[in-house]
Amino acid sequence: MVASSRTIQKKDVRRASVMREKGRPEFSVILAFNVKVDPEAEKEAKSLGVRIFTAEIIYHLFDAFTAYIDGVRREKKKEVGQEAVFPCILTVLPQYIFNKKDPIVLGVLVDEGILKVGTPLCVPEKDLRIGTVASVEHNRKPVDSATTGMEVCIKIVGEPNVMAGRHFEAKNKLVSRLTRNSIDCLKEHFRDELSKADWRTVITIKKLLDIP
Repeated sequence: MVASSRTIQKKDVRRASVMREKGRPEFSVILAFNVKVDPEAEKEAKSLGVRIFTAEIIYHLFDAFTAYIDGVRREKKKEVGQEAVFPCILTVLPQYIFNKKDPIVLGVLVDEGILKVGTPLCVPEKDLRIGTVASVEHNRKPVDSATTGMEVCIKIVGEPNVMAGRHFEAKNKLVSRLTRNSIDCLKEHFRDELSKADWRTVITIKKLLDIP
């Protein structure tokens, strides 16, 4: 925030640009409440990639900055979306195994966490990768995700040599294949989308997969 008794100068812009050097370009901003912006400072801001928000009413300034940050976060989530693997633990419903080999199609109960399309799955006790969830259906309708307690039908692709009933059985739990990087991605960009129970599931899976 810049004091209302000043005019935004080039030196203010250069100071704000330091955040780009620190790897946080989204915070290379100046909030100018009821102040003027020197034309040379505007040129410097364009050159250095600094955003200047101006307003004569304080809450207008706050709203503009909040909208900007929300937009930055949405874009960042899109960029890192493939790195983020949400935690889930699934029970196979043996009466609903429709196709045993790639694509594996079967019914599951979500015991814990959030099952999303695109989630890589594994069987921890067998150290077995069984593929990636290509689709999820609930009551015969496609959905993007399923949460604790839901029974859904999923299609798993990507591992042509894995067969349900041979390499894993209904008694084996299926879990999302988390990694250290995917957990860090959840913490940084998707923390608000996980409940406390979901984070407990992350801890459970970390232990199952021996993730440091």
